[in-house]
Amino acid sequence: MVNKILGYVLLIAGLIIIGWTLFQSYNIFIGKISAPLVFKTQPVSEIPGSNKNLNLQEQLQKQMEEAVKQQIGQIIPASAIIDLLNLISWSILAGILILGGGQIAGLGIKMIK
Repeated sequence: MVNKILGYVLLIAGLIIIGWTLFQSYNIFIGKISAPLVFKTQPVSEIPGSNKNLNLQEQLQKQMEEAVKQQIGQIIPASAIIDLLNLISWSILAGILILGGGQIAGLGIKMIK
């Protein structure tokens, strides 16, 4: 009798985990909530006066880097890359939760039988 009760509890717990994960994924998909922020952008700050000691070649190199950053930023915004990484991390976590919920529910079914 205790095994059946515990089996039903495990079955319900597994189904709740799967249901909650799917509900959260649906809300992320429709844009109601955002994916958990695993990756964040940090503004890059330059040290004041650091350009004074650079020679001409290093200054040209810095200007080229800035031009390339600007062009890439127009094609793919930095926030889009961060959003993609956050969505990928949520997808991995959701997959693990669904797999775990399925295993818990499976144990519950075995205990019921």
